[in-house]
Amino acid sequence: MDFKHQIAAPAGLAGIDVDALVLVVGERADPALAAPLATLIANAVSEGDLVLKKGKLLYLHQPAGVAARRVVVSVAGDASPKAFKAAVAHGLGALKSSGAKTVGIAAPGATLGAGHAEAAVVAAAEASYVYTHTKPSATPGWMPTAITLFCQRNEARPVKQGLRQGSAVAAGVTMAREFGNRPGNVCTPTWLGQQAKKIGKQFDLEVDVLDRKEIDKLGMGSFLAVAQGSDEPPRFIVARYDGAAKSRAPVVLVGKGITFDTGGISLKPGAEMDEMKFDMCGAASVLGTLAAVASLKARVNLVVLVPTCDNMPSGRAVKPGDVVTSMSGQTIEILNTDAEGRLILCDALTYAERFKPAVVVDVATLTGACVIALGHHHSGLFSADDAVAARMLAASQSALDPCWRMPLDEEYDEALKSNFADMANVGGRPGGAITAAMFLRRYTAKFPWAHLDIAGTAWKSGAHKGATGRPVGLLTHFVLGYAR
Repeated sequence: MDFKHQIAAPAGLAGIDVDALVLVVGERADPALAAPLATLIANAVSEGDLVLKKGKLLYLHQPAGVAARRVVVSVAGDASPKAFKAAVAHGLGALKSSGAKTVGIAAPGATLGAGHAEAAVVAAAEASYVYTHTKPSATPGWMPTAITLFCQRNEARPVKQGLRQGSAVAAGVTMAREFGNRPGNVCTPTWLGQQAKKIGKQFDLEVDVLDRKEIDKLGMGSFLAVAQGSDEPPRFIVARYDGAAKSRAPVVLVGKGITFDTGGISLKPGAEMDEMKFDMCGAASVLGTLAAVASLKARVNLVVLVPTCDNMPSGRAVKPGDVVTSMSGQTIEILNTDAEGRLILCDALTYAERFKPAVVVDVATLTGACVIALGHHHSGLFSADDAVAARMLAASQSALDPCWRMPLDEEYDEALKSNFADMANVGGRPGGAITAAMFLRRYTAKFPWAHLDIAGTAWKSGAHKGATGRPVGLLTHFVLGYAR
């Protein structure tokens, strides 16, 4: 889609020649909106066809005196970017079965900023996305050729900036969704490495994809313990975007890339195991973020690390009670082979030390416990560094990609004690998301660090099953916060 902005006063919106005009209005009539649009809305309200209440909608086809062939009135609860995004998404949803190719979006009476513009782009991308790669019978998503956001003259600069950033984020989110939705027999560690190479070629980035022999040479015994049960060879992806001076410490993102998780010898129940193809959504999100940041040519240095493999049961698979040695030299007693994500992440976190990073963030569909704690709205945020946590929370708010900070008190670390190794890979059931984070924290002493548990937000189940592309928005805003 081609996103652009155009200056237009509320009084002139009726003269805009587009296939469809989405009007985002508030819960009170806007006096600046002139007839005939103001009259049409007032009549609809008086006749009971429209209620000026958050979430309500009115569709008008070829309204008299209006150049647009279709008008959709979508009511927002307030003037915030969050409410604007919801209203735009609702309005565009009403056009999915239409033939509209050119769409205008306007919010008479509201002051638009960069956040509103970015929200509109992301909402449009989400509304038009349909997965078709392995389903050729799927009906392609409604895809307008052009969307124009109408604004006031003094709003033009921030709106233009927001559209540019929103386009990058939306493309990154779509990439992460596409990667996540691929079945496990397509999205293998080898395939994921190939996609990273393609991103590198597109944006002229340095991308290395290490094989089993190279991973073993690094001493990543914990990572390889997970990989050893599968016939699919593991890969370790190292990608670099250098947008700032070499003297600037990079932001490092680490994404969990388990392309299919059976649980290993600690086998998962069969029901809904198909969704374990989504266990590489952390990897998908950091690769999507890499593409977004590179496309914006941000003045920041970014390193993306992806340990990727399958977790399978076999005669070679790691067993409960086995002890492995991580790259850091610390030993781990594997009490549960289904707690494999932390076992591949810990070696990647140790590898991150060589970049002398400004901050490291790992992203993983790590624990079902986080889903129980936070549901499917907030990602779980863990960090012992208040400054990093504050940056992450601020990024989540500006990106409309929410996370919630969880505790990391030292007392939780007691659950990881082992009689046979430096640590166990799991504690008991209570506070499972926290003890998982405490495990990872043991590998982060040399840099500021945060952990995002996205098990509840990376994909949806049920009738709308599929990857969400989260938290590409959050991560992109976070990384851009380090740009100068």
